[in-house]
Amino acid sequence: MNKWLQKLYARIQKFDQNQDSQSNSKQAETVSGDLQQNINYILALTGNSSDFNIRKFQGAYGLPMAIIYINGLTDTEVINDNIMNPILSDADANTVKKENLSDMFGFIKDKVLTVNAANTVSKIDDLISALYKGDTVILADGWNQAISASSAKWIQRGVEEPSSQSVIRGPKDGFTEDISTNVALLRRRIKSPNLWKVDRKIGVVTQTDVSVMYLKGTADDLVVKEVLQRLDRIEIDGILESGYIEEFIQDQTFSPFPTIINTERPDTVAASILEGQVAVLVDGTPFVLVMPITFLKFFIASEDYYQRFDISSFLRLLRFFAFIISMLLPSLYIAITTFHQEMIPTTLLVSLAAQREGIPFPAFFEALLMEITFEVLREAGVRMPRAIGSAISIVGALVLGQAAVEAGIVSAAMVIVVAFTAISSFVVPAFNISIAARLIRFILMLLAAALGLFGIMSGLFFLLIHMLSLRSFGVPYMTPLAPFVPNNLKDTIIRVPWWMMVTRPRLFAKNNYVRQNVNARPEPSDMEKEK
Repeated sequence: MNKWLQKLYARIQKFDQNQDSQSNSKQAETVSGDLQQNINYILALTGNSSDFNIRKFQGAYGLPMAIIYINGLTDTEVINDNIMNPILSDADANTVKKENLSDMFGFIKDKVLTVNAANTVSKIDDLISALYKGDTVILADGWNQAISASSAKWIQRGVEEPSSQSVIRGPKDGFTEDISTNVALLRRRIKSPNLWKVDRKIGVVTQTDVSVMYLKGTADDLVVKEVLQRLDRIEIDGILESGYIEEFIQDQTFSPFPTIINTERPDTVAASILEGQVAVLVDGTPFVLVMPITFLKFFIASEDYYQRFDISSFLRLLRFFAFIISMLLPSLYIAITTFHQEMIPTTLLVSLAAQREGIPFPAFFEALLMEITFEVLREAGVRMPRAIGSAISIVGALVLGQAAVEAGIVSAAMVIVVAFTAISSFVVPAFNISIAARLIRFILMLLAAALGLFGIMSGLFFLLIHMLSLRSFGVPYMTPLAPFVPNNLKDTIIRVPWWMMVTRPRLFAKNNYVRQNVNARPEPSDMEKEK
């Protein structure tokens, strides 16, 4: 009984302490008129971190003041030349009469500081957020507010060619980890006041900047509203990459097919925005999310619009063929060699039988062993240092493949099938749809080993049903094939010439359907007609 009372008393004490701490925090939420109290509270919140610089000084008429900034996030030259020097200049500060010191706050903020932006901060939380953005905070004794002066500067990567998406023809600049730079890259391409930007801060601890950009009057307002609502529902301690956002706002979680596309090419995002799609930019990553998306969009590369339509159409058809090969080839080999040998020409069948003589494993385990080996080599090549990663992966594949054939573990035909399958998986421009093909490949291999071609067709049937049920922010995933929209077929499996693409995709741009003039077809000039 005594132990139970002691536990109850301890819980009551803990509750009272929590209430006291909460009340104290509420009292300290706003900036106090006591300069030292504000400094002590900020030091307590930040744990007396050594990178927080606090400099006290005497301002005009001996007013006690202090500036606070974080090393590594601020430009010391801006602090010295545009903040400290103007404040300490008697010629400027003494223009305010001594009896009107209450006006000193507005005078310094609006007329003394020579920084790009100076904002008023009333809450301690906002003050801390400003410090972490690289601003310099100015406090003074008697002020119930603080001044947040822009002085941000940190080391960041410059605009370079995208590393994950090679460029053959077209712009070679790529997004960086700085969200303001990424926004500027889009503003540079779309010089229109209709390019709207809505900001959010997501992450209780990280306070990551997230921006939603779309073309007002072209994008569907319901889609924009849905994107913002899904972002507002996110409650997490931190956002470090756009992949966090993607998993929270995507339509279907348990599906191998992505319903959001990511890219680090500004021209791709700009083209998507012009078609009525919405872009989500996340600070700290060069990968921008684009939505809504359809299945056929994953096979479209930016270069398709920078070269002739016939070449682009041929390459696009090649990508579709490569995707089908990467998904079906090993399972077709297993099904035909195991159950349907009558489909193989006699000469080839004799050659395959001679190769498989002495192989201890059935075709399924043979293919599974080779596929897993290649996946391990691919992952090892990605994780290894770049100087040796590619060399090790190529040499490893050649050595292991040749050694496995000579040892009689796998047949030479199986090595060819797996190698061609792996090469085909790299043809598709979007990496995330290639991963989907890799996952589906193993399922189809299992079905082929159990039921042959009937198993493959059954798997493809259920896969097609699943794809038809998917939505991306209200847009059917298989549009314009299902539902069938003839006007949107101009830029799907093949691409027609630019002068024929008069309209935008109807399900993306419901508000502004027409893209260009109908009479844009090139014709001979009058001079050529006279000749």
